[in-house]
Amino acid sequence: MRSTQEDDLSEAGAALESLPRMKTEVEASKSFLTKTSSTETRLSENVSEIQSWEDRGPKTWSATALVSEAWAAKAEAWETQAWKIQSRNSYPKQISALEMKPALDQNEEPSPEKVQVTEKEQDEVLPTRPFWSNKINYILAQVGYSLRPVTVWNFPHLWLHDGGSSFFIPYIIMLFLIGIPLLFLEMAVGQGLHQDSLGVWKVFSPWLGGIGYASFMVCFIVGLYFNVMNSWSLFYLGESFQFPVPWEQCPLLKNSSGFDPECLRTTPFMYFWYQRTLEASDSIDDGGPPVFHLSLSLLLSWCLVVSIMINGLKSTGKAMYVLVLFPYFINFGFLIRSLLLEGALFGLQHMVYAKISALYSIKVWHQAGIQVLFSLGLGFRAITAFSSYMPQSNNCLSDAFVVALANLGFVMLTAPALFSVMGFWATVTIHRCHEKNAEILIKLVAQGELPPEARPPVSLHDNPTAIFTTWLSGLPQPIRNMVLSKVSECDIEKQILKIKEGPSFAFLAFTEAMSLVPGSDIWSIFFFLLLTILGLSNMIGIVQGIITPLQDTFSTLRKHTRLLIVCVSVFMYLGGLFFIRPSGVYFIKLLNDYWIVLPIIIIIIFENTAMAWVYRARRFLGDLKIMLGHPISPIYRWLWCYLSPFVLLVLFVTSVIHLCLNNITYVAWDSSTSKEVIQQYPPWTLILMAILFVIVILPIPTYCIYHYIHGSPVSPTSSDRSILFKSLSLSDHVTPITKVQNEEILQSDKTNC
Repeated sequence: MRSTQEDDLSEAGAALESLPRMKTEVEASKSFLTKTSSTETRLSENVSEIQSWEDRGPKTWSATALVSEAWAAKAEAWETQAWKIQSRNSYPKQISALEMKPALDQNEEPSPEKVQVTEKEQDEVLPTRPFWSNKINYILAQVGYSLRPVTVWNFPHLWLHDGGSSFFIPYIIMLFLIGIPLLFLEMAVGQGLHQDSLGVWKVFSPWLGGIGYASFMVCFIVGLYFNVMNSWSLFYLGESFQFPVPWEQCPLLKNSSGFDPECLRTTPFMYFWYQRTLEASDSIDDGGPPVFHLSLSLLLSWCLVVSIMINGLKSTGKAMYVLVLFPYFINFGFLIRSLLLEGALFGLQHMVYAKISALYSIKVWHQAGIQVLFSLGLGFRAITAFSSYMPQSNNCLSDAFVVALANLGFVMLTAPALFSVMGFWATVTIHRCHEKNAEILIKLVAQGELPPEARPPVSLHDNPTAIFTTWLSGLPQPIRNMVLSKVSECDIEKQILKIKEGPSFAFLAFTEAMSLVPGSDIWSIFFFLLLTILGLSNMIGIVQGIITPLQDTFSTLRKHTRLLIVCVSVFMYLGGLFFIRPSGVYFIKLLNDYWIVLPIIIIIIFENTAMAWVYRARRFLGDLKIMLGHPISPIYRWLWCYLSPFVLLVLFVTSVIHLCLNNITYVAWDSSTSKEVIQQYPPWTLILMAILFVIVILPIPTYCIYHYIHGSPVSPTSSDRSILFKSLSLSDHVTPITKVQNEEILQSDKTNC
């Protein structure tokens, strides 16, 4: 028996000697020959150790097992050099080592025909795709995608509306209950399978393959109107190079030195926003052709997206250094400047104000959970698309924490600046209110409608609020009552609380306030540059979430990436023209404020269910242990199996209740009065929203019904899992799966989660 084993070992050595003769692209590298030599040395040492071990104990090691171990070590060295070659090519040709295993198991020399894998077989075993140049580019891309202007404006609105600084407590709790775990999940599945979400969820369960298609449609619809908002920022960025900025004061009438009376009835910026920028209609029922200047801005916005993405990950990664890091510097500059403004302390007082009773409100927790989902961009495909271009051995758990904390840090850096500017805006507005009241009283006294005692001080320029308030408090009570009946109320508390009216009001108020700051033209340029950069980095993630699944589904498109990006951008530009009509802003509010919530929550719920309860979280953690090379804390299994699904279901139920019990309204522009008015959405828009929701979600039940009729298994079979495990162990230098590890993972099928 011993002689037989020695003969087998000799044959194994001969098989090892034949490996370097494989005619592949890797043989041309000198470094690969060096690594091969060192590998053979280690293997010969292992043979000696095993032989001496056999003399002392049971003979449990066979020659075939040794050959398998030798093959795995050689395959790892081969894959190391192959990965280096891939990183130098835009579309690498990965050759799977799966084709070599049968020959090696039989101690046969692999032929070149078996080593050279056809393109079709490569797509079936391991989809070939480029990788990020380095991890920094990848992290910046994920962070840039999460920093969206809409969520930045929504945060101070929720902060004021839902308990002040108390809102931060449920926000942080929701971040760790659903934010980071689900972000880690989307990163891990994209990185592990090197696929976008169209194919990823089919691996976890054939029944839930419709998740990818639903997510694809949501990403496409959001991309249509999101770049329209970027076009607004670009338009204002161009207008900011004028001095003074057009919205600093009311425009003059043509052929006259007087101001437009319609503008005088509202703020200059609000008038410029509705009348000059959007050319807004009086209601959503009034359509019209696309606004010409916004059509040009939208075209420019899409051209910028194409120019950044045209060369694939290489150009995108380089652009992210500017698109992500520059906003942090701008934000820091805004913070320093805003703290020096008059009334900044008043705004910060409202920021630190805490309402403890808000912690017991379901509504506050619901708003915090929704804010977490949308601030991280979960369910929109971009996270999975970006991570699918990373090596499988990358530590995606630490990446999830880095992205979440970077997003939180940006929001917390923005919040003090926003509240300081809001305090300045409220202070200046109240100053103007008192100055206007003083002018009214002077005119009434001159007309004899009020006694001379009701005449206010002439000079209010130093501090109008303090001077006017002191003078008013010193009047006799009868005269004071007469004065108060003739003037408007100037309450700074009510003024700053107007931010509760919505995120759009916060944007309008902030922009108007920046026009009042000394050097307003410079700050306006930086402000709209910040919004443009944030919007572009987010839009790149959305487009990547559309491009990647198309290339994964149709492999021929990988050879024509530039053409694909241009075609998709042109098509989405034409679709976006619908939203730059005079009524387009009302449709954007309908989709962004009411419609998008339910599809995203449903998609995330099914993603969590597919992994945790169909594929089983315990088995998924076993995959991650093999893929990452270290175990993952079991707390994530409890989060994925119990806490995260429970929180998501509560968010879904409360969102449905909110939509059913509250009137769905929007703020429209009344051109006859030049003021904003609240209107209800007409019934046909609600029907349209319901139809769009059904169309987007329809692929999920369709897939379930189809596989139920055909008798497909709910979860993948054991053979499917073994193929998945082999693909994990033969790519990106992941540690090969041993027989014991494979049996341990398959044994987890008997567990519930």
